Amino acid sequence: MSFIKSIATFGGFTMVSRVTGFLRDMIIANFLGAGAVSDAFLVSFKLPNLFRSLFAEGAFTSAFVPLFSSKLVASGRDKSIEFAAKAISLLTFFLILFVIVFELGMPYVVKFLAPGFADDPTKVALTIELCRITFPFLLFISIVSFQAGILNSFDRFAAPAAAPIILNIGIIIAGLVSVVLLDMPVYGMAWGVTVSGIIEVIWLKYFLNRESIKIRPDFAIKKLMQDAEIRTLFKRIAPGVVGAGIYQINMVVDTILVSLVASGAVSWLYYANRLQQLPLGVIGAAISVALLPLLSRKLKAGETEDAAAVQDKAVIYGMMMSLPAAIMFICLSDSLVQLLFEHGKFTAADTAKTALALQAYAVGLPCYVMVKALMPNFFARGDTKTPVKYSAVVFLSNLIMNLILMKPFGHIGIAAATSIAAFVSLYQYIRGLKKRGYWHFSSELKHKLANIALCSVFMGICIYAAQYGLNTLFPTASTAFLFIKLALIGTIGLATFLIAAKITGILDITAIIKNLLLRRKRI
Repeated sequence: MSFIKSIATFGGFTMVSRVTGFLRDMIIANFLGAGAVSDAFLVSFKLPNLFRSLFAEGAFTSAFVPLFSSKLVASGRDKSIEFAAKAISLLTFFLILFVIVFELGMPYVVKFLAPGFADDPTKVALTIELCRITFPFLLFISIVSFQAGILNSFDRFAAPAAAPIILNIGIIIAGLVSVVLLDMPVYGMAWGVTVSGIIEVIWLKYFLNRESIKIRPDFAIKKLMQDAEIRTLFKRIAPGVVGAGIYQINMVVDTILVSLVASGAVSWLYYANRLQQLPLGVIGAAISVALLPLLSRKLKAGETEDAAAVQDKAVIYGMMMSLPAAIMFICLSDSLVQLLFEHGKFTAADTAKTALALQAYAVGLPCYVMVKALMPNFFARGDTKTPVKYSAVVFLSNLIMNLILMKPFGHIGIAAATSIAAFVSLYQYIRGLKKRGYWHFSSELKHKLANIALCSVFMGICIYAAQYGLNTLFPTASTAFLFIKLALIGTIGLATFLIAAKITGILDITAIIKNLLLRRKRI
């Protein structure tokens, strides 16, 4: 499967996942609003997802996939699957212990994660209960990430990318049902999280079976811990926890600090971040997931020039899709938040505060996507220590800027600090790759990125002009008209970007259309 096709496959299903994710968030916003109950649920939802990003999607993927892909090339299918079975057995054992410890110590975890809740004992008690319900999700979703890593290494991207849809649908169904059956629907939503994790495991097991991949658990823990390959894997996992998960770590810092700002502030940042996660998840994650096994194989085979060419493509694709998205968020933040979330208990005041946070997050969006495109270059070489060093600097940058900006600007300052940290992170990766001779910005690449920036700015001007004109003609509008207006503005923005891209030569529109027509004829 080609690199662009891998990105398109993973990104396409991830897009569906994000759309269902927005439906999920609309349900949460409608039934819970942006107050104490909503804050409690969102903290309980973030907790297992934080460790999922660190252990599963972050550290485990960055360490496991390169080793698995290399073993697949060097030793064949059977030996690589045997290695995978050992890895997941040991990981599952330690995760079970980890979940038990956190369940027992949840009151202390909540006090650390949301210190601003301390003045409201009822809110603290609710958060503890919800966290205890949702935290086992970590175990199941870690197994899912392991299953996905194996399928991705065999160039099977569709099923893993579709798995998060199950979580979104599960929470939606649980929310709708619990509103009818329970006085506190938030409990039903919490159970929906954990049950969805179990269903995701079953979903990917089915697709592993289709590929004749049988994972037989081995819980001879002492023997596994002495295995040389497993020891190498876990040595790489430890630094990868920080290196691959710095974005999520910064999000936790944001949650801790924003809980001190005001009631509802956790929710404002959450919904703004959810919008930013659409391009970050669809584009950044798709590029990172598709790039890591491909780079690992090419570097293992000694094809360094091809590896550099693939890295260039990843950077170009990432910037071409993330920069226009960031500009669109900045221009249309109020309308987007209003359309998606301003229903039920989510008020116009909540919309205004969420939109400002979205604008602050959007400034750093292209940097985070670029980092996701560059980070696999280290992991594919087995270097998980360098990203840790970079992450320490980024973490301190985010923390310092949070403390500086949160008092004068509240939750907006916290979002802005995250964007500033993204610029710091990108600078480190570019400098580090060049210094080690892994990769550098060629003149051609710089020229293409400059043209992408020019096209994006032109698109932003057109979007702003279209929005100003429509708002002048129609100052008030129904939800249906707001949707139509945003669709029209989005179409204008896409058209102007494509026209500018054609003029500057960064996209060959004619070739793309011909390829699509040829593909249809083959079908």
